[in-house]
Amino acid sequence: MKMTFDWKDRNVFVTGGNGFVGSWLVSDLVKKEANVTCIIRDPVKGSSLEFIGVADQVNTVKGTIEDYNAVEKAMKETGAEVCFHLAAQAIVGVANKSPLQTFETNIKGTWNVLEACRQLGVKRTVVASSDKAYGKHEKLPYMEDFCLNGLTPYEVSKSCTDMLARAYAKTYGLPVAVTRCGNIYGGGDLNWSRIIPGTIKAVLNNESPIIRSDGTPIRDYIYVLDVVAAYITLAEQLDKEEVAGEAFNFGTEQPVSVLELVKKIIAAAGKNLEPQILNEAKNELQEQYLDWTKAGKVLGWKPRFKLDEGLKETVQWYRDFIKKLEEE
Repeated sequence: MKMTFDWKDRNVFVTGGNGFVGSWLVSDLVKKEANVTCIIRDPVKGSSLEFIGVADQVNTVKGTIEDYNAVEKAMKETGAEVCFHLAAQAIVGVANKSPLQTFETNIKGTWNVLEACRQLGVKRTVVASSDKAYGKHEKLPYMEDFCLNGLTPYEVSKSCTDMLARAYAKTYGLPVAVTRCGNIYGGGDLNWSRIIPGTIKAVLNNESPIIRSDGTPIRDYIYVLDVVAAYITLAEQLDKEEVAGEAFNFGTEQPVSVLELVKKIIAAAGKNLEPQILNEAKNELQEQYLDWTKAGKVLGWKPRFKLDEGLKETVQWYRDFIKKLEEE
């Protein structure tokens, strides 16, 4: 589908822009010559924005999304026309240990961003939800009309994020749409507790990767560049009646088990290692993956990267990253 939307000189406001996915999104927006502003809690040396090489090409504002006045002020001063809301406390384990922090960031932060967009008349807003917003369903794959059954703190926070965005669309006519992505992977994810970066780090160190579960849970893994394309495509089409106020699944519908995933990473790295299966993880959903038919039909989006291809690029990114660190 040919796009006519022009990002050049467009004022774009991004929350979570120095995070894993946000930094890749910002990088793409910079390439499209948009004027990008990121609100960042604590600017730190060695952020994903720096590693990707675009930190000096964006405007950064110090502040938190939990502070409504800071969000509105930053949006107003930069003349935000498009908003991508990606900022969130995204670690399930942290959410279980510190639910209040997670609710403050993921729920209050979301209503602050949405209210600022409403008050300032932002023309296009994309809110990042998650496949975790669905909670548990027996039927697979998950479709957009499934109920949002989040039960754990993280799931609930994403269910609320999702519902708040659609409430603003329904009640106030805010031009907003929601993304529900599968498990996102790619270079720049420096949270080593996650299965893919943690496994890659171990494998590149010639260590046996650790699987906390029994290896059988099945998930859908989507490459970060496919996710960025999904966000961009969704924003570009938010002026369409069939897009505004809607939620869209983005996945690959090629789910694999955790054990199969780890073996693929080992192969992508060219190593000969055996994973260590701890079988300690509890309360995990056995199967979860998404149907992205709606995104294909309505948006003309489809994933470009097969899992093996994406993992190969991801492993190479971490090789380069580790080499760069050693040289410094």
